[in-house]
Parts: sequence; structure tokens; C-alpha cells
Amino acid sequence: MDMLISGQEIDKSNKHARGPRARMYKLILETAVNLANTGSIPSVSEVAEACEVSRATAYRYFPTQALLVKAIVVEALGPILEWSSDSDDALERIEDLMDFAYPRMQANEAHLRASLAMAFHEVAKNKDAPPLRGLRRTLLQNALSPLETVLTKGEYERLQQALSLVFGFESIVVLGDVWRLRGEKAANIAMWTATTLVKSAIQESAAAKRHRLLKKGTMPQPQRVKRKGGRTP
Repeated sequence: MDMLISGQEIDKSNKHARGPRARMYKLILETAVNLANTGSIPSVSEVAEACEVSRATAYRYFPTQALLVKAIVVEALGPILEWSSDSDDALERIEDLMDFAYPRMQANEAHLRASLAMAFHEVAKNKDAPPLRGLRRTLLQNALSPLETVLTKGEYERLQQALSLVFGFESIVVLGDVWRLRGEKAANIAMWTATTLVKSAIQESAAAKRHRLLKKGTMPQPQRVKRKGGRTP
């Protein structure tokens, strides 16, 4: 499962952009977000009762609990999808992405835990279903784009795969539940891991390139500087 943060494919489109339907959609969604802030996974019926609308109305906007939780996550973390960087340095871009996204994921931990649980539940019900894909890969490809022509295709893909283990809500769960690290301490560990992976990938790629050139006998040899008197050291 390629999950950005929640296990749900994020869709920013809004079928109820204007008018009474938009106001009803906003009411139901805001109520759902408030309920999710308590740490529970609200059902569509619970949200309908809380915002004092009929169940039929609520189900018209959110036919399943999974779609409701997905909407909660999009509402909370939508800004992450707008991330961009003007830097030409891949390391700076990864640092910027982590600085931008990680605190937002931490601030919405309750929503993300609910979404993660829902994703596992959906997979357990239908094991033959295709994996749900988020935008984690797109964001990492964007951040690492300066390295696309520096690393080999295999090196580039491996780095993205490695970073996907730390850029996402799963790392917040591991650091919090296993190591009791939260807030800035957890963010610092995630940042260190991400930057170390990028630095290591660049260094290993350069070393591998030198090795290939030496093996082919095409590695440029350092020029020997002549000393006074015409002798070389």
C-alpha cells in the first residue's frame, strides 16, 4: 500500500462546491472533524446525529465510513499536497518537505490513526483489492527531482523507496508507540533519517561511478606537477 499518510487515495475535488449542498457538506464534514478530534472513528450515523441531520442526508454525502474518514484527512492535510520548492538542491528540498509536512501530520494524529485503521480494515475485508495509492511517491519524486539525472534509475528508485519509510504517518506511530517520542524529538529523528539517506545515496552513487570508470580504465588520472628543474615528485 502506497500511503501518503492515511492509506486513502487523496482526491481534492469537491462535488458540492457551491450553494446549499456545499453548506450541508461543510456542516457534516466539520462535525466529523470535531468528533475525530476526540480520538474516535465517527460513523456516518454518529455524525448525522451530532449535526442534527437525517441519516439519509449524511449518507447522501458520505455513503461509507471510509469515504468520511478520507474527507477528514483531506480537510486536515490538504496543504501538504500543495508543497513545492524553488531550491535546486535535493537535500534542501527534502529538509523543506519534512519541515513542512511532518508537523502537520503530528498535529492531526487522531485523524490519521483513524484513517490508518480504516485502511487496514478495508484491506482485511477484501484482500484481493488493488492497493490504495496516495501521493507520497509524487511528493518524494518532486523533492528528489534534482537527483534524477545524478543517480542511476535503480539508485533513484531505491532512495524514494527508503524515504517512503520515514516520510509518512507510519513513522510517527513507530516513534510514538515504540519509543515514546513525540513532537520535536520525533520530528528530529525523522529529519535525521531522511537527510542521512539522501547524503548516503549521493555518496554511494559517486563511489560506484568512480569504481566503474576505474574498471573501464577511463578514470581521469591526476596530473603530476613538475618541480623546478623539470623533475616530477
